[in-house]
Amino acid sequence: MVQQIRPAIVMIIVLTALTGLIYPLGMTGAAQLLFPRQANGSLIERNGKVIGSALIGQNFTAARYFHGRPSATTEPDPKDPSKSVPVPYAADNSGGSNLGPTSKALIERVKAEAARLRSENPSRPVPVDLVTTSASGLDPDITPAGALFQVPRVAKARDLSEATLRRLVEANIEGRFLGFLGEPRVDVLKLNLALDALAPAGGGR
Repeated sequence: MVQQIRPAIVMIIVLTALTGLIYPLGMTGAAQLLFPRQANGSLIERNGKVIGSALIGQNFTAARYFHGRPSATTEPDPKDPSKSVPVPYAADNSGGSNLGPTSKALIERVKAEAARLRSENPSRPVPVDLVTTSASGLDPDITPAGALFQVPRVAKARDLSEATLRRLVEANIEGRFLGFLGEPRVDVLKLNLALDALAPAGGGR
């Protein structure tokens, strides 16, 4: 009996040490050594202060900023914990709306958002990413078309030329990973930081 139990106990100890300690610590050390920025959350700083992450979107709503995709994340209602309230880009509660294409609530929301966007820029079709949420609710990126669509509104709010803002958007387009994976995209936080560097604007988001 002891001869059968001893190898099992030894294997449990060895595998626990390998998979529970040595491997995680080794991967953490390698990540810190080779990819320190990514390992620490791809944080973005301004004037020495962390203001966000390149991996998590932020809820910009002011006319003078470019806006990200709608976010369906929620949090418990402070007044009634049994209910939830919309809290865009809630990083501690990532998730989509789970509404299907035949959902009346989804259709009405998309129609209302599309109508609002068309009033801002009636000369161009509304990019789909500006009216649909991502699966995570935290997507930091929009399509180049989504950013360029917003140029007239931002230009008017900042008293800048549309040509200047189009050049700014184009300078902040990130290409496909390795040249063929994914799609071109624009990180909204980085774009808005570049926008503030170009023409500072006070007030909220």
